[in-house]
Amino acid sequence: MIVEYVRYTIPPDRAAAFEAAYADAQASLAAAPQCLRYELARCTEEPASYVLRIEWTSLADHMTGFRTGPHFPAFFAAVRPFVECIAEMRHYEPTAVQGVAG
Repeated sequence: MIVEYVRYTIPPDRAAAFEAAYADAQASLAAAPQCLRYELARCTEEPASYVLRIEWTSLADHMTGFRTGPHFPAFFAAVRPFVECIAEMRHYEPTAVQGVAG
């Protein structure tokens, strides 16, 4: 598994449209067999900052399988207006340091 993190800086007047775009785009993520889980979070201290977290089956499955597959065009069409707002986009491998607290 690989985890993709995408940090966005969204102007306040575009926040509702951004969240609506990802509400539409989530159908493509949910349908893609390469996608295991996804989550969009908004920063409470800096509301213009968002982080998209997507778990993919592998880096190759994301970069090749999803991006060249049938679900990518609709996904990209929904989020394309916000591509210029990406501050960072990276892939990470989970480490052994994990758990459930409480």
